[in-house]
Amino acid sequence: MAVKIRLMRIGKTKQPSYRVVVKEARTPRSGKYIEQLGFYNPLTEPADVRLDEERIKYWLGVGAQPTERVRTLISKNTSIEVK
Repeated sequence: MAVKIRLMRIGKTKQPSYRVVVKEARTPRSGKYIEQLGFYNPLTEPADVRLDEERIKYWLGVGAQPTERVRTLISKNTSIEVK
């Protein structure tokens, strides 16, 4: 089972916000997720990003692969270095 850390879109039309979640790689973007790791709202100034560093470290340690956007969010907003 390949696991990814990715963004799941929530919010109203033209007002997107996102959950940072752990999902199986083949599930749809808005499908079930294993665990929620944080929140990202790009519409606020500055963007509102809340991430659970402890759980992100755990999931990266067991082999979860973050998407490019999530990798950028983790690098800019936490002390975790993602390869």
